[in-house]
Amino acid sequence: MYEFKSVIEKLKVVISEEQNGAKVYDKDVAAILAIPQATFATMKKRNSIPFKEIMEYCAMKKLSINWLFFDQSVEMLISETEKFFQIRYFSDIRASAGGGAFTFDENYETLSIDRTIIEKMIPVGSKEIEAITVDGDSMEPTLQDGSIVFIDRSARNLKKDGIYVATTTAGLFIKRIRQRVDGRVELISDNQAYSSEILLPDEIQIVGRVVGNIESL
Repeated sequence: MYEFKSVIEKLKVVISEEQNGAKVYDKDVAAILAIPQATFATMKKRNSIPFKEIMEYCAMKKLSINWLFFDQSVEMLISETEKFFQIRYFSDIRASAGGGAFTFDENYETLSIDRTIIEKMIPVGSKEIEAITVDGDSMEPTLQDGSIVFIDRSARNLKKDGIYVATTTAGLFIKRIRQRVDGRVELISDNQAYSSEILLPDEIQIVGRVVGNIESL
């Protein structure tokens, strides 16, 4: 259980340092957190920590919440964080069977994936990695319906055959794409139940190359 007194004492140390070592009292903490003194006194008596106000203060002062509540050092947090690769995952975007207009907007969540796993999966030099979900079975057995694919959005050169995410007038697709000698572009499904499609270069826009995948979370 969190202790009101220990958390507030830590805040007093921070506030004191900002005020050149001046003595800091409960009323000073209450004022900084914008909590009436009477309310603050009642919270102290009840061991009721003002989490919202403290988090807002920590955000403003760029203080570590983990340090304040769990005594976890900033150095340790950095070390632990660096073990994970952060990838923007657009869970609402689904590709393979098509799906209308396509944009990477701000509606995404962040996937934290063990760096040792992701570095084995994604080729060296890949950058701008983002993730979306496979929809449909057109790329089975290579990519399963519902799998999460990682896209290198900086890799749009079709001189290297591979699986790409692309938009056409029909929507958004994940296909094995290759540039033909006649200049046209061929979209190939790994599932032989689906036929290939041939498009003119101006009928397709490459979003990025698929560099890895995992089963759905």
